Amino acid sequence: METAFTRLVGVRHPIVQTGMGWVAGPRLVSAAAEAGALGVLASATMTPGRLREAVREVKSRTAQPFGVNLRADAADAGDRVRIIVDEGVRVASFALAPSPELIAALKEAGVVVVPSIGARRHAEKVAGWGADAVIVQGGEGGGHTGDVATTVLLPQVVDAVDIPVVAAGGFFDGRGLAAALAYGAAGVAMGTRFLLTSDSPVPEAVKARYLAATVRDVVVTRAVDGLPHRMLRSGLVDALEDAGRVRALLRAVRHAAGFRRLSGLTWREMLRDGAALRHGKDLTWSQVLLAANTPMLLRSAMVEGRTDGGVMAAGQVAGVIDDLPSCAELVERIMKEAEERLASLNGLRAVR
Repeated sequence: METAFTRLVGVRHPIVQTGMGWVAGPRLVSAAAEAGALGVLASATMTPGRLREAVREVKSRTAQPFGVNLRADAADAGDRVRIIVDEGVRVASFALAPSPELIAALKEAGVVVVPSIGARRHAEKVAGWGADAVIVQGGEGGGHTGDVATTVLLPQVVDAVDIPVVAAGGFFDGRGLAAALAYGAAGVAMGTRFLLTSDSPVPEAVKARYLAATVRDVVVTRAVDGLPHRMLRSGLVDALEDAGRVRALLRAVRHAAGFRRLSGLTWREMLRDGAALRHGKDLTWSQVLLAANTPMLLRSAMVEGRTDGGVMAAGQVAGVIDDLPSCAELVERIMKEAEERLASLNGLRAVR
């Protein structure tokens, strides 16, 4: 299926596997790419050296295009951009809007720039700065999220910009892809659906928790890092929501120290990243410190398999997913169903 997005990035199908920390590594990304989707490496939880190794590992597994997701406000963002350019990565995606200068540098090197946004004004801003496409995530999406549903946000953005728009938040099957295309999107992006595949490195015990979840088990909480974060309800979430301020801050300091060791960042760099996170948001410094919880609590679940001691970020679709296909099986199934739905709609006649 050819759309403006598939032509832009060179993939066979208008589907993106999003960059999920500790999950979207070489194994999942290469499997998604081989299936014809755009696989995206999550680099925020990698050191620059590990990022370069991961990019080379993906390239050893597949010749298909793939991308790398970056934090535009990270202290070492420039180093990571140089790795992307040096290694010939096709796409750079961003969880936060990259600066005009960063967009220009990537485009000059031939890299396609695709920021993720959660508001119409943000889409207009990055489009004006030269972004090649945008991923629009509605409130149904997992991880940090807004409160506007995809069905309301998506048409606003499609009407506001002249670049390809990829819809995210609430997509998991061919019906969703057909619906997004009907809204005017050029594809869909999915995180939770790709997390729940046989190619995902997430421990089986954690996958089982996702598969057992109902829609009501997927909640939004500010208890982890002070920002709205959609995840599975667990004993940890309950404990964090019940914890007092002092206990929460002590926990945050401990996790910040752990993430510093894993990431290779200095305390100065972590504070600089924290200041960037606070910029433009109504966050206290204690909330910024709490943000250090997120990478380590995600790692506890997604790497160590601790279902009650880690954070399991989840889109609302976790409540309706009940199987673990391979990426190839998933993409083939989605495309077949989307084509059938679109053909059925083309056969409708207006009733007067």
